Amino acid sequence: MSIKIISYNVNGIRAALRKGLAQWLSVTSPDILCLQEIKASEDQIDKEIFRQLGFKYQYWYPAQRKGYSGTAILSKIKPQNIVKGTGIDFIDYEGRNIRADFEGFSVMSLYLPSGTNDERLQIKFKFMDKFYNYISDLKNQIPGLIISGDYNICHQPRDIHDPIRLQHVSGFLPEEREWLSAFMDLGFTDTFRMFDPRPHQYSWWSYRAGARQRNKGWRIDYHLTDKTLDHKIVRSIILKDAMHSDHAPILLEIKK
Repeated sequence: MSIKIISYNVNGIRAALRKGLAQWLSVTSPDILCLQEIKASEDQIDKEIFRQLGFKYQYWYPAQRKGYSGTAILSKIKPQNIVKGTGIDFIDYEGRNIRADFEGFSVMSLYLPSGTNDERLQIKFKFMDKFYNYISDLKNQIPGLIISGDYNICHQPRDIHDPIRLQHVSGFLPEEREWLSAFMDLGFTDTFRMFDPRPHQYSWWSYRAGARQRNKGWRIDYHLTDKTLDHKIVRSIILKDAMHSDHAPILLEIKK
């Protein structure tokens, strides 16, 4: 027996539903669904759609600013505990982190900021520093931690379509890549790379200039798992055919 976890930056849950997300979920049938960038408050979401798909347990964590950011975890398995936020005010104001604890493992849905301008880049760096310290402490308390989501960072040159030209762009800055390496060195595995060493495997494409059709993308979505779970990882793949967002969902399957 295994558990399927899908992480998906939907770039607006209501827009994704209009593009057929529910039908797609009925086919892929994950046990746990981590969402990022839901861009909606709870009263704007038709939760019955997800109940009919088997997600009896739904935990939505919208940003305080309407129509922006936000994360969620939906599950067919009852969690033992739910933690909304990190206790770090500027992270929690934007609804960027939610965790569900299950027997033997915990799943976190993470939406790390993008550095779209100088101000947001400084916020991103601040987030990275605070989040590193938060996870460094949390990892000692929570065994089997899985941090799934949109990290907004490409780790290596093979994770981005033009590593030379984009080396000074947020998402592939040396400081960001070094941070992700250090973060993994806390004891996390990039599960996708356990199975697939190839370049040109991406999870996000700009809507501009036909980037997705030309596969001019970035791999910025990850299932990072506590190394103690390495022997339980069955597969970790990018579901590129899903077209409800500018991101592709990523799937992780672990043994019970």
